[in-house]
Amino acid sequence: MIRINITSVFVDDQAKALAFYTEKLGFTKKTDVPTGDARWLTVVSPANPDGVELLLEPDGHPAAKPFKKALADDGIPFTQFAVDDVYAEVERLKGLGVEFTQDAVDMGPVVTAVFDDTCGNLIQLATMK
Repeated sequence: MIRINITSVFVDDQAKALAFYTEKLGFTKKTDVPTGDARWLTVVSPANPDGVELLLEPDGHPAAKPFKKALADDGIPFTQFAVDDVYAEVERLKGLGVEFTQDAVDMGPVVTAVFDDTCGNLIQLATMK
């Protein structure tokens, strides 16, 4: 059966992204391999260290930056992370200086919030009820 092993977010600076995703969001570094000017750099949830990896992928391709900008300008999150309690996670992250473009909103079957990852992406948090 096909399964998701790695997914990615385009980042403007891998070192800055690694700091944000580990120090603010709480992910742990899984893989860090030099690949020329960049790195194959992944993080994972400490709750599932052998689970899906998030590749912090450089946005050097000519299409990546306009794509990211268009999504951010329209307020569209690039990806979504699940949390047990969006309200609590928003407060925790705000305490760490994370900027939200949408505070926690109850949308019926789901509660969502959206933050800026400082690397050119909006990221949505979600809790299914």
